[in-house]
Amino acid sequence: MKRIVFATNNKNKLREMREIMDGLYEVLSLDDIGCHEEIVEDAETLEGNAKIKADFVTSRFGMDCFADDTGLEVDALGGAPGVYSARYAGEHCSYQDNVKKLLAAMLGNENRKAAFRTVIALNLNGDSHCFEGRCDGRITEEQHGTDGFGYDPIFQPDGFDQTFAEMTHEQKNAISHRGRATEKLIEFLKQNLL
Repeated sequence: MKRIVFATNNKNKLREMREIMDGLYEVLSLDDIGCHEEIVEDAETLEGNAKIKADFVTSRFGMDCFADDTGLEVDALGGAPGVYSARYAGEHCSYQDNVKKLLAAMLGNENRKAAFRTVIALNLNGDSHCFEGRCDGRITEEQHGTDGFGYDPIFQPDGFDQTFAEMTHEQKNAISHRGRATEKLIEFLKQNLL
């Protein structure tokens, strides 16, 4: 089976990506290749951060690699937290800290529209490519569900009456921003690697 590096230390993202790509590619983590340096994500865009991570692995380890960056963009907050979604409540905050801060910022706001966006940067055979996935929905008034991670307990995708945290992994992966971006990635890899 072909091997490819997913430049992440996030065990939840890694698990999701391995489930989505199961049977197609062996997905290696940063830990699997012995990359323990902190990769500083200081770009102003999701695309920029994804590219920083993929380029770091390719240049240091000489391996084909993909990396993602994901942001939750809330209409009423002018697109925030966006590129700062993972550290919205501060540098070493927890998922719960971020969720609480967002719910507080949305208190009393009627416009609950939001979208999750994932951008995947791929370095393959010396070329770079980008794939984007998007899932539109709304921010709920309170948390629902115990599965998932990040903002999943307060994000309800359009057309569903459940949050991501109330869905099975299979349900979420079928409609999620990461799932959609990964579909594009896999389609590209099938055409160019298999």
